[in-house]
Amino acid sequence: MAERLQKLLSQRGIASRRRAEKLILGGRVTVNGEIAELGQRADVSHDRICVDGVEIGEPPRCAYFLVHKPKGVVSTCHDPQGRKTVLDLLDTASHQGVGIHPVGRLDADSTGALLLTNDGDFTYLLTHPRHQMSKVYRVSVKGVPSPDTLSQWQAGVVLDGRKTLPAEVSLLKRQSGDSQGDGTERALLQIALKEGRNRQIRRVAQMLGHPVTALHRSKIGSLPLGDLARGRYRSLTEKEIARLKQEAAIDPS
Repeated sequence: MAERLQKLLSQRGIASRRRAEKLILGGRVTVNGEIAELGQRADVSHDRICVDGVEIGEPPRCAYFLVHKPKGVVSTCHDPQGRKTVLDLLDTASHQGVGIHPVGRLDADSTGALLLTNDGDFTYLLTHPRHQMSKVYRVSVKGVPSPDTLSQWQAGVVLDGRKTLPAEVSLLKRQSGDSQGDGTERALLQIALKEGRNRQIRRVAQMLGHPVTALHRSKIGSLPLGDLARGRYRSLTEKEIARLKQEAAIDPS
C-alpha cells in the first residue's frame, strides 16, 4: 500500500515527520532513482526508497524508554561540542542503533523525565503543538512571586510576539536562601504546561523577575517519573504507551 514518504521514513526511525519533510525538500530522498517530491507516496513492497543513496529497510521493532535526564546531559542524538547525550545513558549498543531519539527536549541545565523512542509517529503525536500534551515541572526561582505575578503567569504572557497558553502555576513552598549562601529567598513552584516553546519556563520566569535556579520535569501526560534514579532509564509498558497515545490524540478543541 502506498504511503507518504515522510510517514515511511518516520516509521523506520530515520527522522521525525517534520525532519523527513526537510530531507525530501533537500533532494536527499529518491524513489526508484528519481528525486522525491514532498507529498509523494510510495509502496515499500515494490518501490526502492533511498535516503542519501542508502535504501531504507524494514521498520525496526519499536522501543519506548523513560529516562531521568541528569543536569549537563543534552537532549540530542549527537553533540558537536562532545557533551554527553541522552543516548549515552542507554547501556547497550543495540538500543542506540535503531533510530532511537528524544521525544522533545530538556535543556542541558534541566533534569527529569524525557522519553526516547524510534517510533516517529509516536514522536509526532506527542510533540506536535496542536495535541497540547501536558507536562509538569518543579521549578525553583529567585524571590517569591506575588499572587498577581502568579496570576499573570497562569493567564499567559507575550513571548516572541505571541501569547503563551494558559498554564497551571502554583507556589509549593518558600525556600531559605541560607543554603545558597546569598541570603536570597527562593520559591519552589509547580508548573503544568501544554506547550513547549524553547526554554519557555526560564524565559517567562526571567521576564516576570524571578530567574530559574533549578528546573525538573516530573511528569509527561499521565506518566510520572516516579522513583526512577537519575541517569537511569526503563522501558514503557504497553499500557503506558497506549495511554500516552490516547491522551495526545485528544483534540484540544
